[in-house]
Amino acid sequence: MRMKLIVALVNNDTTDLVVDAARAGGATGATVITSARGEGLHREKTFFGLGLESRRDLAMFLVVETRARDILERISDAGRFETRHGAGIAFQLDIEDTVGLVSQLPAIREELESDL
Repeated sequence: MRMKLIVALVNNDTTDLVVDAARAGGATGATVITSARGEGLHREKTFFGLGLESRRDLAMFLVVETRARDILERISDAGRFETRHGAGIAFQLDIEDTVGLVSQLPAIREELESDL
């Protein structure tokens, strides 16, 4: 079974929306790491040396390859990545092998069968 890892860096106020959108697209789970900091092309302004940038969350989704692009687009829409400056970024990576998905395998198999 071919898998993809979708990594999304999102503003912490949209994390739940992004996770819900990924689940609606077929993601069977998520791992969220809170309070990440990101920098874009230009550094954020500071106020007396204190950064004004907002905290971000890092959300990761291990998904079936056939659903990855749709999930990625749903995440982008939910987080408004293409319409709101600094809203976030998401990308996908190929996964060579996995272990530990025993509880999710029935749902993954069901998703695969529905794609056929």
